Amino acid sequence: MWIPYETRRNYPTDFVVRYRFFAAEEGGRKHLPFQGYRGDFAIEDDFKGSNIDLRMIHPEFEDELGNIITDTTIQVPKSGRARMWVLFEESRPRHRNTLKVGMKGYFMEGPKKVGEAEIIEIIGLNSNPIKE
Repeated sequence: MWIPYETRRNYPTDFVVRYRFFAAEEGGRKHLPFQGYRGDFAIEDDFKGSNIDLRMIHPEFEDELGNIITDTTIQVPKSGRARMWVLFEESRPRHRNTLKVGMKGYFMEGPKKVGEAEIIEIIGLNSNPIKE
């Protein structure tokens, strides 16, 4: 069973995205992931020539009612909403300066885009703790 990050960290999610995983025919995954997926995240501005500036921001997927999926034995929906968590608090200042509502991003596995996302809400990004 998945224990939500908010319970573990004791503060709210950083931001929320509306996402869609690409089908295998589009260059995406053969199978949808499960809750606890550990791909990286990148926004359009992170692609600089052949270099990609990956961000360690992990999704926590919601069901169709907006609840965190806690069953780790079922695949997450192909599309929907995900709460996004900055993995390392010390990197939060960088993200505060670069992430905005309306930005397009991607779920990444190495250099491969496996899904697309749009930031639809900033929640705790600007107020959550920062390690110094």
